[in-house]
Amino acid sequence: MTIEADIERIPRRRTANGSQRAVLRAEANLPVNGKVMRVMVFGLTGIDGARAEEVVALVNSRDPTAVPLVRVHSACLTGDILGSQKCDCGDQLKVALRQIQVRPHGMLLYMLNHEGRGIGLTQKIRAYALQDGGDNTIEANLNLGLPVEARDFIAAAEVLHLLNSDTIDLLTNNPLKIEGLETHGVTVRHRVPIQGDLTEQNAQYLLDKDQRMGHIGALPAHYLQGPKATQDVS
Repeated sequence: MTIEADIERIPRRRTANGSQRAVLRAEANLPVNGKVMRVMVFGLTGIDGARAEEVVALVNSRDPTAVPLVRVHSACLTGDILGSQKCDCGDQLKVALRQIQVRPHGMLLYMLNHEGRGIGLTQKIRAYALQDGGDNTIEANLNLGLPVEARDFIAAAEVLHLLNSDTIDLLTNNPLKIEGLETHGVTVRHRVPIQGDLTEQNAQYLLDKDQRMGHIGALPAHYLQGPKATQDVS
C-alpha cells in the first residue's frame, strides 16, 4: 500500500468540548523533508458557527493504530520563519518534524493563535523592545499589563479527539501543556523531551523557562555545569 493510501486511512470523528467543536476545513498531501504527510486545517467554532481559531495538523500516519507522537507547537513568526536566535522555537519545530516522521504515527499541531504565548505578534514585539532594555521574558509581559501565559489548549485537544488520538506521547518540556491537554480529555502517556540549539542570545530565556516558568530541561544540563560550559555557547 502507498504512503498516500495509508494517510487516507487516518480515522476521524466529530467531537465537541462544551460550546465549541473542531471542524475539518481542508486537507491535502504535503511533501515534507522527502516524505509525504497529510496537512489538515481545522477550525474551532462556537455554537453560533462563528470561527474562533484555526489549527494546522501535519500528520504522518503509517500506522494509525499506534499511539501518536505529538508536538503542539505555538506559532512563532520570528523563530520559525525568520530564524531568530532569541528563542528555541524554530529549532524545536525542526527537531519535532524529524522525530514525528520516523514514528509509525505522529503529528504536529501548529497553533496559529499561540504567537507570543498567546499575546499575539504585535505585543510580542513590544515585549521584545522591553527585553532590549533589560527585562526578561516574564517582566516584559507583566510591564505591558499582559499575562505571562495566555494560551489554552482546548483547540489542540479538540483536534486530537477528532483524529481519534485520545492517548498520545507529547514532545514538550512544559508541564502546563500536559495539564492543558489532560484537562480537556487527552491522556499523555509519555512526555518526550525536546531541545533546540543553545545560543548566547537565548540562554537566559531558556534559563527563565526552566527556573521561573516550570519547564523541564529547556536549558541543556551542561550549561549549568560551570563557567567553561557557558563559554562554549555560540
